[in-house]
Amino acid sequence: MKAVVGLGNPGDRYAGNRHNLGFMVVDRLAANWKARDWHSSHQALMCRISLPEGEILLVKPQTYMNNSGTAVKKIADSFGIKPADLLVVYDDLDLEVGQLRLRRKGSAAGHKGVASVISCLGTDEFHRLRIGIGRPPAGVEVVDYVLEDFPDDQWEIMEKVIASACHAAFIWMKDGIDEAMTRFNGLRLQRI
Repeated sequence: MKAVVGLGNPGDRYAGNRHNLGFMVVDRLAANWKARDWHSSHQALMCRISLPEGEILLVKPQTYMNNSGTAVKKIADSFGIKPADLLVVYDDLDLEVGQLRLRRKGSAAGHKGVASVISCLGTDEFHRLRIGIGRPPAGVEVVDYVLEDFPDDQWEIMEKVIASACHAAFIWMKDGIDEAMTRFNGLRLQRI
């Protein structure tokens, strides 16, 4: 079994925030696969799906972003999911809006949710799908920026980004990280 873990913060207050891109991708995957059987367990909302390509667990930790690793560790242990079978999906300040980047492993690069996952799993060797949100404008603090909703003029591009991220997650599940990186790491979506 593989798992796609979207990082974010629970609750309606955060639903449209930049920091909740991981949740948005997991929700879209569930909708694409017509999955409705969400349940709460292991400090997360989870949905198990059987596809011709294999079984997949969609996960949205409910521990808030900075403690995401607690839920991820419990789920990995409970379901016997190896780090190489985890795809963690999250927002990234260092990528421009419209960019996706998959990685096999690496540091948290300042992302506290990813740092929590690394700390709790005891390894950085899990796969990641980073989704660009760009840097905040001058005078705006990072914490305020990531907890803001996307402005109306960015939703068109974000819809395309979320759709592409879902496609990347599917290719990761079906064909592996190398194929997903080859197909999506150069992708730069733009508004028309």
